[in-house]
Amino acid sequence: MSNSGNRPPPLVADRRYKTPAGGKKTPPPPKEKAARKPTPRKKPVRRGFSGLIAAFVGLIWRIVWGFAWRIGAVGALILGLVVFYFYAQLPPVNDLLDARARGSVTLLDRNEKVFAWRGETFGGSSSAGTVSKYLHDAVVATEDKRFYYHYGISPRGIASAIRINMREGRGPLSGNGGSTITQQVAKLLCLGVPYDPTKWKTEGDYESDCRQGGIVRKIREVPFALALETKYTKEEILTIYFNRAYLGAGARGFEAAAQRYFGKSAKSVDAAEAAMLAGLLKAPSTYAPTNNLKRAQDRAAVVLDLMQEQGYLTMAEHEAALRHPATLSKAAEARTGGYFADWVMGEGPDFLTKDTTEDVIMRTTLDQKLQEAAESALHAVLDTKLREGSKTEAAVIVMSADGAVRAMVGGRHAAPPGSFNRATMAKRQTGSAFKPFVYAAAMDMGYSPADYVEDSPLTINIKGSGPYSPQNYTKKYLGLITLTKALEESVNTAAVRISEAMGRDVVRKVASEFGIESDLAAGPALALGASESSLLEMTGAYAGILNGGSSVRPYGLVDLRLKGEDTPLLGQDGGIGERVISQQAAEYLTYMMYMVVQEGTGGRAKLGTRQAAGKTGTTSAARDAWFIGFTADYVAGVWMGYDDNTPLAGVTGGGLPAEIWHEVMLRVHEGLPERPLPMLIPEPRLPPGTPSQAPEPTYQQQAPAAQAPQGDPLADRILQEVLGIFNGN
Repeated sequence: MSNSGNRPPPLVADRRYKTPAGGKKTPPPPKEKAARKPTPRKKPVRRGFSGLIAAFVGLIWRIVWGFAWRIGAVGALILGLVVFYFYAQLPPVNDLLDARARGSVTLLDRNEKVFAWRGETFGGSSSAGTVSKYLHDAVVATEDKRFYYHYGISPRGIASAIRINMREGRGPLSGNGGSTITQQVAKLLCLGVPYDPTKWKTEGDYESDCRQGGIVRKIREVPFALALETKYTKEEILTIYFNRAYLGAGARGFEAAAQRYFGKSAKSVDAAEAAMLAGLLKAPSTYAPTNNLKRAQDRAAVVLDLMQEQGYLTMAEHEAALRHPATLSKAAEARTGGYFADWVMGEGPDFLTKDTTEDVIMRTTLDQKLQEAAESALHAVLDTKLREGSKTEAAVIVMSADGAVRAMVGGRHAAPPGSFNRATMAKRQTGSAFKPFVYAAAMDMGYSPADYVEDSPLTINIKGSGPYSPQNYTKKYLGLITLTKALEESVNTAAVRISEAMGRDVVRKVASEFGIESDLAAGPALALGASESSLLEMTGAYAGILNGGSSVRPYGLVDLRLKGEDTPLLGQDGGIGERVISQQAAEYLTYMMYMVVQEGTGGRAKLGTRQAAGKTGTTSAARDAWFIGFTADYVAGVWMGYDDNTPLAGVTGGGLPAEIWHEVMLRVHEGLPERPLPMLIPEPRLPPGTPSQAPEPTYQQQAPAAQAPQGDPLADRILQEVLGIFNGN
């Protein structure tokens, strides 16, 4: 039996491939055989000594790497925080341009031209975009040629600097530091530490501390430099640099330096001048052109080569700049009036001069033409008359009759500010240069240059000291001579007799009122210049004789004002004061001093047909030699001696000092018309005891106010006074 009807149909798999009409089955596409790599046989692990070493090194590396990236991450975080701290502290760019804690003083001559500076001058802010293109490029080429390609720090530059230092035998960070301009700005800003006068005595100490080298300083520079790069643009960083860099000769910033050295703005400097300014950055004092122009030009040539190599200059520009190197302006080259500048700075209060916090302008009496004449004349005489290596010193002052100082030379050689000024600071015995004040007392008491005095041995008994016997320089005596002759020949006995007759107190009063402020001797040696005085005081006192007998206070300051202001804070403090002797007495005395030059000890000072009056002076043991005199236009004083009081060899006031005076006054009066001296020429008189009727005196310019007395010859009065001294009266 069949049970097919009761069974379920057989399970048949679905056909995946249809049978074509022909009934043949299409075979499935052949399967690509997967490329099977043969399984390599595992090498047996060798557990030898080398395997242990490798495992140990791997372990150490994993430990070190683990510490390194963690420490690096912490370090980066700390660096970021420090950079952010500095970044937050940095002010706007304009607040960083003037680096000075104190101001400066600019000194103008009588024609209102700059002749000197004191303190660090700031010529005004400039920017990287306003300075000369040559200057901009010179600084970048010299100091940091990759300035625009780094972020404040140049590892390549530091590595190069270390290599150079090690090759030259220095420490790795000693000498060349490889600092970028940004790092140099960080130093100029003292890493953000402000100047504290309680911690640093001077700004110089502050800046020296800021510029100390070493690894610690370099590490501290890094975050500050990064903060600068983050806070400011490259041009702003350059602007800070251009304004704060010190460039020698007291110039702070490139604007001040351009004005100081070239008399122009930093906007206008050419390639040669820009190279010289950029060259100063390496060593400002060493390469300052005012110290050594040739050295500054050689350094500038190196900068020009760098500019040409880096494409900032064409070959033609480079060669032109080398052919025509930068030179100093006339004012900078002259460097006149250094001693005068020091002196006149003392005429104002410290808070407006040496300690000023403001920029100050001082107008002065200095005449640069006369100053140059005085300096060149001094050198012209001494360089030919003194032996090589001589340490003999000299000083010169030229002033007007009202005490306005026109020139001052405080020593044979130019000296830095603050040096010893022999024209104002040295107090030396005046010798016979003091005698005119003895005769001034006599003239003011009514005597004439034609009156007589005895030149003969003299001894005065001084209570408590014993006998005093002045001697003449020549050891000879002339007998009865006129007062004019006594001054002409600088007769010592005559001067003492006149001083004793007039009274020492009277002579001291006349001298002090003419401006000799030093303590004057109390004994009879007063008449011979035993007291000490300065050349400035003595020259000012002679100016009082020229102006007709009025006192003079020498002065150099005309007025002082703040920069940019029109109203003076201080005015002139000096000039003509009270009358000391009568005009007639002054004119008589001028005649006597005129004869000193014409026929007496001052013959070497004679100025040809131009009238001149003066007096020689030589102290005991020839430690000091003087000549002071005047024309109708100027008064001049000359002193010579040694700083240590060593006696001069063969030098008297009528010798080298008179020659220097002659040469100074020839140059000072160049181009000036000749003018007669304001002097009164007396009528000759007969010696005492000869009956005569004295005629009216003659005048060169004008009649005196009163006639000199005729009934009391000076010689008789002196004889009576001296006899009284001998008799103890």
